[in-house]
Amino acid sequence: MKKILITGAAGFLGSHLCDRFLKEGYQVIGMDNLITGDLKNLEHLFKNEHFEFYHHDVSTFVHVPGRLDYILHFASPASPIDYLKIPIQTLKVGSLGTHNLLGLARAKGARILIASTSEVYGDPLVHPQTEEYYGNVNTIGPRGVYDEAKRFQESITMAYHRYHGLETRIVRIFNTYGPRMRLNDGRVIPAFMGQALRGEDLTIFGDGSQTRSFCYVDDQVEGIYRLLLSDYVLPVNIGNPNEITIKDFAEEIIKLTGTDQKLTYRPLPQNDPLQRQPDISKAREILGWEPKVDRAEGMKKTFEYFRTLTSEELNKKEHKDFEKYSR
Repeated sequence: MKKILITGAAGFLGSHLCDRFLKEGYQVIGMDNLITGDLKNLEHLFKNEHFEFYHHDVSTFVHVPGRLDYILHFASPASPIDYLKIPIQTLKVGSLGTHNLLGLARAKGARILIASTSEVYGDPLVHPQTEEYYGNVNTIGPRGVYDEAKRFQESITMAYHRYHGLETRIVRIFNTYGPRMRLNDGRVIPAFMGQALRGEDLTIFGDGSQTRSFCYVDDQVEGIYRLLLSDYVLPVNIGNPNEITIKDFAEEIIKLTGTDQKLTYRPLPQNDPLQRQPDISKAREILGWEPKVDRAEGMKKTFEYFRTLTSEELNKKEHKDFEKYSR
């Protein structure tokens, strides 16, 4: 039985990856410091004899006893609200945390896949974004703590590959959605869903003409799984190229939820990307992957998940102790 370590395991994507690798017959070690993750995402796995969980911050050190075949590094705040509240922790998990995990992979002779992001492209001047595009990033802007953490993450990963011969993979993740997203994390889909279910008007930042491309979580997990087991070492975009404006998407949410909310407008945050669409030619060619779940089907499944939340969960504000993680 292959053994895999998944960091950020209690998060949205991390928990779905734990499910997938257990289904594939792996022994899974989940690791998370729970600053943005939630054990509720993993509680269905605690009785599984092939799953164990470590409550740990990878930015300090990482020790896993015994053999280890694979590592998936998904530990990082991933929403603007989170990484603006804990900017130093965001930088540390992308730098120190990645360094620690690359060292662990080298010590164990394990293959490691690093979760990068479309944010390495910044506010792109090339559309759609190919893996060869170097990006347009404000290194000292408020979003730079996330963008640059991920760009450094890619650089140190390739350095370990080239200098130490470490088996590495890099996935550039575009907007992903599905069950287990946090309602109050500031990302588009949970924000719109939460507002609709609470009977609030939907808030659009800017004029709503900015675009996003949304990939359902099952498709994203499939792409990550194929990339890990492939022989390709350079970054690969995994996302859905079906692009939509934020305004049109908000209107889709109102139609889906059967509510009659209006749209309200607020200023666009600094350096918020105006366009986001992946070129997935490499994923198609190298991995034989492309998304299968269309947005209407995926959004219906996501809405059904959010509808199961209690009134308390719908109105919950974040109370996590961010301060101790930002030293």
